[in-house]
Amino acid sequence: MSSIGTGYDLSVTTFSPDGRVFQIEYAAKAVDNSGTVIGIKCKDGIVMGVEKLIASKMMLEGSNRRIHSVHRHSGMAVAGLAADGRQIVARAKSEATSYENVYGEPIPVKELADRVASYVHLCTLYWWLRPFGCGIVLGGYDRDGPQLYMVEPSGVSYRYFGAAIGKGRQAAKTEIEKLKLSEMTCREGVIEVAKIIYSVHDEAKDKAFELEMSWVCDESNRQHQKVGNTK
Repeated sequence: MSSIGTGYDLSVTTFSPDGRVFQIEYAAKAVDNSGTVIGIKCKDGIVMGVEKLIASKMMLEGSNRRIHSVHRHSGMAVAGLAADGRQIVARAKSEATSYENVYGEPIPVKELADRVASYVHLCTLYWWLRPFGCGIVLGGYDRDGPQLYMVEPSGVSYRYFGAAIGKGRQAAKTEIEKLKLSEMTCREGVIEVAKIIYSVHDEAKDKAFELEMSWVCDESNRQHQKVGNTK
């Protein structure tokens, strides 16, 4: 079968003869062209880092954030189209608030990941919608300890010890696999994530970037917090 759409990529509701939905694959390509996003699960919490490419030297530092707090105990990092990511963040905040109002306790990370994944998947089911052109790394701390999830544009979510998406994902995954995450504290993890993002950044091809980092761990009192202001 041909690997190009040839008419089967005009709608997100159309399957190709070999069972592919090309619009979802194109959305995944938008994620692959984005700056690298990394999340790792350490023994005492979660660390997330983003290589936020700077489109213009005139941009104010800290604008167009890629890491967002969803709840007191959870946050997410966005790779791909930032505007699409904001819609998912808004939905995640709404789900977290709704859960707490109904059940009187913070939303578990797994439940939040499932609800976000269901929302993303919804946009692959109707012809008048398009898939979200972004991938999400979601980290949080609940009664079951620290948890890390990744939600893909197809609406699939998996739980990870370490995850990477974006243009430097392959090199980043290789470096993450070398780490002894079960023995590492988040304070050590912050340094390792920063090292990985700097190592996968291609100075020759890529634009300048701003490093965004956050953690949710015992040291932050299990609250999702931004780490430093590193460039």
